[in-house]
Amino acid sequence: MAEKITPRDKDFSQWYHDIVINARLADYSPVKGCMVIRPNGYAIWERIQQDLDRRIKGTGARNAYFPLFIPESFMKKEAEHVEGFSPQCAVVTYAGAKELEEKLIVRPTSETIINSMFAKWVQSYRDLPLMINQWANVVRWEMRTRLFLRTTEFLWQEGHTCHASAEEAEDETRKMLKVYAEFAEEVLAMPVIQGLKSESERFAGALRTYSIEAMMQDKKALQAGTSHNLSTNFAKAFNTQFLDRDGKLKTVYQTSWGVSTRLIGGVIMTHSDDKGLVLPPRLASTHVVIVPILADTSAKPRVLEAADKVANVIREYCRNSRLLPYDVVVDIDADESKQPGWKYHEYELIGVPVRIEIGPRDLEKNQVVVTRRDSGKKEAVSHEHVGKNVESCLAAMQSDLLDKARASREKNTHEAKTYSDFVREIDEVGGFFTTSWCQSKECEAKIKEETKATIRCLLLDDKYLPIKTNTGCIVCGNKTNGSIDALRVILARSY
Repeated sequence: MAEKITPRDKDFSQWYHDIVINARLADYSPVKGCMVIRPNGYAIWERIQQDLDRRIKGTGARNAYFPLFIPESFMKKEAEHVEGFSPQCAVVTYAGAKELEEKLIVRPTSETIINSMFAKWVQSYRDLPLMINQWANVVRWEMRTRLFLRTTEFLWQEGHTCHASAEEAEDETRKMLKVYAEFAEEVLAMPVIQGLKSESERFAGALRTYSIEAMMQDKKALQAGTSHNLSTNFAKAFNTQFLDRDGKLKTVYQTSWGVSTRLIGGVIMTHSDDKGLVLPPRLASTHVVIVPILADTSAKPRVLEAADKVANVIREYCRNSRLLPYDVVVDIDADESKQPGWKYHEYELIGVPVRIEIGPRDLEKNQVVVTRRDSGKKEAVSHEHVGKNVESCLAAMQSDLLDKARASREKNTHEAKTYSDFVREIDEVGGFFTTSWCQSKECEAKIKEETKATIRCLLLDDKYLPIKTNTGCIVCGNKTNGSIDALRVILARSY
């Protein structure tokens, strides 16, 4: 199995592709630019859904579902929005062998059609806040695609809320950014930086866009989630108003926020190695696989019996675990058509966190051999202690993966002091570069054109305010752009 994976240091892009295909996470669809998510990949998405859905509902949002098709006139109501998404829209002009009276847009995002309903549902301040979440598919006609990271159709979660005041909308936007950041670090073991997008990078139709940015093993950035303060832009377009306590008719303030199946790509590129997929235990659908060694026919019944007992010990011990916020799933692979060595490679390839071997010799010693997927560490463990050992392995693996990824990000984050140094170092060493920017579009465009790097985000202080700096812009040297102070930003190449 291992030879199917191209080494990361040889070709990172091919390595990523090899893992997606060989770990059976996804495959190419007959429809160009689309993907088929296979059971192994969809199981990861289900784990993401389960945990994140609980967190979203904890904020007060409720799940709903809205149509895949959006009237073209809806998209045109918010000028910046339609301009931003028009190049990526798929359009239905015929249905049932008849030309449609009005073209239908295949959902690239749902702000417009959801607002058409919000305008009906919101009448009074008593209807606020209105907080809706949707798990759905969307279509954006991408020119260059890569499985999970950028496909024409993908799965995502999108939240949409209405509020009585600008302050409430901003608080909601920031709250959801924090939810995403905590989820990324606690579940995906993916450290992220929370920041504010530049004006050119913000969501089409938003007042402000916040994002979480993660560093992959090749030192490129991945935008892992976004949260948008829409202000009243869409509400005005759809006349979404409410009668306030003072008896006056007012326009609602709104937010939208979302993550997608690109998180699976992010997990792969953050943790996996040249043997295959490495999954944080909280994302695994199978946490432990027991491989009985069955070559000795006479010992086979005793080995299988011991394997079953060990599996039950682990399940029972971990059922009451204070360290693991999930049910531990244990499988026994007693398939005699495949050799143990083949199985070891297979489970490394698909990313099962813990592997346990048990054979006749282990029975004599009343032990099993426990191997962690991430470190490859092997340990002989007695039957009576195997439950505690597995619990410790899973908990340690989850935290170790986060620590390792965070250490890598810190090691590969640099201070860009001059533009010439940055141009050279982005090629030579890569990574994240902190620097100052005067907020001019001209300087931002020059960085992108000459280095293929972008401003990933404006760094924020504890109050979610952009960090001002006395240092001059890395491009032009100015400390201000007119009356605007220079800000601290992160530059990086990205997916």
